[in-house]
Amino acid sequence: MARGQTVPQVCKKLSVTEQTYYLWRKEYGGLRTDQAKRFKELEQENARLKRLLADAELDKAILREAASGNF
Repeated sequence: MARGQTVPQVCKKLSVTEQTYYLWRKEYGGLRTDQAKRFKELEQENARLKRLLADAELDKAILREAASGNF
């Protein structure tokens, strides 16, 4: 992407801060583009599954409380 440009020039072109650039580089530095996309998809799927688990645990807690008669 840089093609001889400095980091600040590239960041300005991408409309991101240098901090964001270095954070991305730390997180995705050794990955190819397709690997980074797959990684991002897996992160989103993981977040979705965590929300589903939290909802299921909440439902279990509500049912447990209702069954014990403490409502």
